[in-house]
Amino acid sequence: MMAVSHRAARRLYGTLILSTTAWSCSAPAASPVAARGPELWGDLKPVVSVKELMRDVLDPASDYVFDSVGITLTRGRTSEKTPKTDADWDRIRVGAVTMAEGAYLLKIPRPFAPNGDENNSTGPDASELSPAQIKAKLELDPVLWNAKIEALRNVGLEVMDIVRRRDAAELWDATENLDRACEACHLEYWYPGEKELMPKLDRRLRERDIRSRHE
Repeated sequence: MMAVSHRAARRLYGTLILSTTAWSCSAPAASPVAARGPELWGDLKPVVSVKELMRDVLDPASDYVFDSVGITLTRGRTSEKTPKTDADWDRIRVGAVTMAEGAYLLKIPRPFAPNGDENNSTGPDASELSPAQIKAKLELDPVLWNAKIEALRNVGLEVMDIVRRRDAAELWDATENLDRACEACHLEYWYPGEKELMPKLDRRLRERDIRSRHE
């Protein structure tokens, strides 16, 4: 798929000086500035496109989680890979924090691909949306775009909690949640044509499984 969370910080307010003549038992009215919530300490200016942000930040971070558990087959024997050392858990934590914080970088308006990169969106074998098409989908439904971002961030938060508790067993579910979050976004904004392909592939796999059972 295509992820990312940008930090908001709380503004430092000056001291509110109350005059003794204005004091009353009623609660003071909420500040209109405070009602807007936390404000940033400065402008957020993107450096790279969404495609580059995914390639260089979010994808590598997700690999730290994906690679944390697994099953390998060697000479007919299976072995399970799980984090065991402090270094193993540190690596997973780095991936989780990067995803949780980095996902919000996708909320900053930025190009969807570098200049001149149109994805695989032209020609007879085109399978991806162009940057312009992705932008149009986002602008049509920004709530959906933000929902995909929150889904990725939530997995990052989930893994951070797993690392704190060092519960290796839960990493299996977390990797599945991460895969679903990534693919749900990619199928919506990157290669939506595969939405129809996936059910067909699942159906063929089920049919093959049924045939193998009767052979």
